[in-house]
Amino acid sequence: MSSSDMSLDWTPWPETFAARYREEGYWTSQTLPDMLELTTKQYPHKVAIIDQHGQWTYQMFKQHVDQLATGFQQRLQLQAGDKAVIHLTNTAAFYFSFFALLKIGVQPVLALSAHRYAEIQYFCHFSKAKVLITEQQAGVDMVAITQRVTSQTPSLENVVWAGDGETPAGATTLHSLLSSDIELDAQRPPDFAFFQLSGGTTGTPKLIPRTHADYLYSVRTSNQICQFSSETRYLCVLPAAHNFPLSSPGALGCFMVGGTVVMCPDPSPATAFHLIEKHRINVAALVPPLAALWLEEAARTQCDLSSLAVLQVGGARFSPAVAKRVQPELGCVLQQVFGMAEGLVNYTRLDDPESVITQTQGRPMSAADEVLVLDELGQAVPIGSAGRLFTRGPYTIRGYYQAYEYNQEVFDENGFYCTGDIVIQDQDGNLQVVGRDKAQINRGGEKVASEEIEHHLIEHPAVHDAAVFAIADDFLGERSCAALVSRHSSLKPIEIKRFLREKGVADFKIPDRIVFVDSLPKTPVGKVNKSKLLEVI
Repeated sequence: MSSSDMSLDWTPWPETFAARYREEGYWTSQTLPDMLELTTKQYPHKVAIIDQHGQWTYQMFKQHVDQLATGFQQRLQLQAGDKAVIHLTNTAAFYFSFFALLKIGVQPVLALSAHRYAEIQYFCHFSKAKVLITEQQAGVDMVAITQRVTSQTPSLENVVWAGDGETPAGATTLHSLLSSDIELDAQRPPDFAFFQLSGGTTGTPKLIPRTHADYLYSVRTSNQICQFSSETRYLCVLPAAHNFPLSSPGALGCFMVGGTVVMCPDPSPATAFHLIEKHRINVAALVPPLAALWLEEAARTQCDLSSLAVLQVGGARFSPAVAKRVQPELGCVLQQVFGMAEGLVNYTRLDDPESVITQTQGRPMSAADEVLVLDELGQAVPIGSAGRLFTRGPYTIRGYYQAYEYNQEVFDENGFYCTGDIVIQDQDGNLQVVGRDKAQINRGGEKVASEEIEHHLIEHPAVHDAAVFAIADDFLGERSCAALVSRHSSLKPIEIKRFLREKGVADFKIPDRIVFVDSLPKTPVGKVNKSKLLEVI
């Protein structure tokens, strides 16, 4: 990376690579709104989205997008290159907002519905967002959170409130922005389309800039591998903003070929199974803990699940023992998915042998994906040996947004991204994920950065020192444990959890287990020895 790159907000692909990706057809000039417009012309009266509030054909979907885009542009005065944070649950409003912003060149930051004050305020502040699009959630005072974020974010000019219920003072409702007259000013699209979020190993998630060209290539290729078509009826169980249900192939895969997306308001088997029966769902995507829960409940349900043809499982390593149960107990094909918001996506193919489907996380989807498995010295490991995964390709980013120094750590001089995963590659290119080499806890597919939570814990006046690490869990894969050195013996775990919630830390990041120790074991160089700590606890 040259010194001139320090002046850039993001790191584009080197021109030699960009030219090759265009010449070889990986990248096209199509944008995501172009894709939706094309599908609407082909399937105007086909149902595109179903949620708990209603259903929308592609024609209605596009009309909503255009009306909302007009409202964003004319009433909120948004322009190409502006930023907007979307913080919505699984409703059609998420896709309306996403496409409407893209239509006028505004770059959405896709926050997860589980994020709370700490993350939302950071995203708004760091991106200099002009708009926050959010809504009330059960059990969460989003009005108070929104008012707090607004008061501390100078760039934030508008709050757009989706859904029903109390609206924060000064907020604009999403519905009121639906303009009856569609009058859009042509805007030159910015260099990249939107932001996704990293799992985060050193604190709050990094922003991942995704372009129209790279993301559409990822969706298009995913569709080919997963065989999505206009007959696909996809149940969106995971948070809509996640890369997995958005593009692997997910909702965008459906929208590309005229399929139907059914929004699941919560991931419980009771809710999901009812929707599978009612809407004859044939594809769903889950993380391993949810897949295990579905398997347990499937034996007891009265719902007809016979329409389900493919169950995708990803986000964390899927136990082979549990994976083997999917086909006989759910009666559908299992497809393992190992991907990341930074780019690389691996799939088991639908016609792979059972051993590949149940024991590996698949292989790269593109012939242009470059994958290296290296030891600690940067040398390639033999086939069948564990090593660190590095990758680059036409849909894998070359750098995080405004993170020059961090980019030097996780991207090498040749543009390969160090994913932080420890994998084993077999002779056919299939990858088996065996662990992580970063201080990150994979809690049922949600990534928790140990360092971030440690910093929060040490801010408690009664905590002298803290270490956060993963402990194995049969259901979630990993749970988080915090070992604390307390300044006084009366401190209780419930006080720590209350402290973290009051700081606005998302619930999934709050340690599942909190223990108190006299001191933290150290390595010879003075770092906390978490392996020793795990043995002791």
